[in-house]
Amino acid sequence: MASLRLVALKALHRPSSLWKCNLSHSFLPRTHAFPTVRPFSAVMSPPSTAVVYDQHGTPDTVTRIVEVPPVELKATDVCVKMLAAPINPSDINRIEGVYPVRPQVPAVGGYEGVGEVHSLGSSVKDLSPGDWVIPSPPSSGTWQTYIVKDQSIWHKIDKGTPIEYAATITVNPLTALRMLEDFTSLKSGDCIVQNGATSIVGQCIIQLARYQGIHSINITRDRPGSDEVKDKLKKLGADEVYTESQLEVKNVKALLANIPEPALGFNCVGGNAASLVLKFLRSDEQQGGTMVTYGGMSKKPITVSTSSFIFKDLSLRGFWLQKWMSSDKAKECRKMIDHLLSIVREGKLTYEMELVPFSDFPTALDKALGKLGSQPKQVIKF
Repeated sequence: MASLRLVALKALHRPSSLWKCNLSHSFLPRTHAFPTVRPFSAVMSPPSTAVVYDQHGTPDTVTRIVEVPPVELKATDVCVKMLAAPINPSDINRIEGVYPVRPQVPAVGGYEGVGEVHSLGSSVKDLSPGDWVIPSPPSSGTWQTYIVKDQSIWHKIDKGTPIEYAATITVNPLTALRMLEDFTSLKSGDCIVQNGATSIVGQCIIQLARYQGIHSINITRDRPGSDEVKDKLKKLGADEVYTESQLEVKNVKALLANIPEPALGFNCVGGNAASLVLKFLRSDEQQGGTMVTYGGMSKKPITVSTSSFIFKDLSLRGFWLQKWMSSDKAKECRKMIDHLLSIVREGKLTYEMELVPFSDFPTALDKALGKLGSQPKQVIKF
């Protein structure tokens, strides 16, 4: 059945619409206008199967699964056989054409993942066939079975890491780590507050905070099964979990009991959920709290009262991982990733995912688009 499905998907391939476009991008095959004579010893990648989009639009209508010809490896190139890659919201936004930075079309989807070194260019010394690697910083084009990129892109990781975590470590967990460390000097015993606590970033914030001895107050939306959600987050290390409706009281800080007022808050929702984060933040004589926004799932603006700015001295900041990656601070990025992966292997950093065979990509994409209700993060297994 899998082979019949792949044949059917290949039938969607329209060479004239893909290969007549500009294919100079590193994530698509290097082609030549005229036949060339290759050295007998030239190293070629295997042919690849890839999820391609020729134009921006709704992902389930503009993506196609196609066969990509072999690529000749340059001296510093590494050919990687992909093992797994997630479908992130930012991947969907890139395909839709609404993400601030996106590859030029035609393009292969995907931005992070993990693979196994298949073959090497003649000058590559630090990697060997069989090594596990991830693109670091992340790099477009991970939704394909084989990728050829320069050795500088690839970071070798411990093969003892579960593939679904190796494939997803760079975007969400790294975002959580950086936000915990970059905006306020937190110490053991301090507290943070966040909305969107059930997201993967939210789950990582809970666990990384607990790992550092930091308390967390977590806000979730009202929905069926909220008690079950609360139990799951408590097991991850959440100190307190509230639904938005539970916080419609005038004085939310009366709910804190022995937990200190949060110095730092995280917002990925906007609207009323952001206002609830602000209500929890500390406001002492020396320094007010800081709220960091890294998403806006409700697509509603953040509203802050004038008195909060004047009398509480609250600070509003933003965080975008891709911008951080381009800064000088990102030089230590690979050490941070290794640190996060070590916590994963210790069993102290977990989050919900579903491994899905590449042959079931259309179904995984529907789940990622929310067509089948709330679903775990979809991770494609090649």
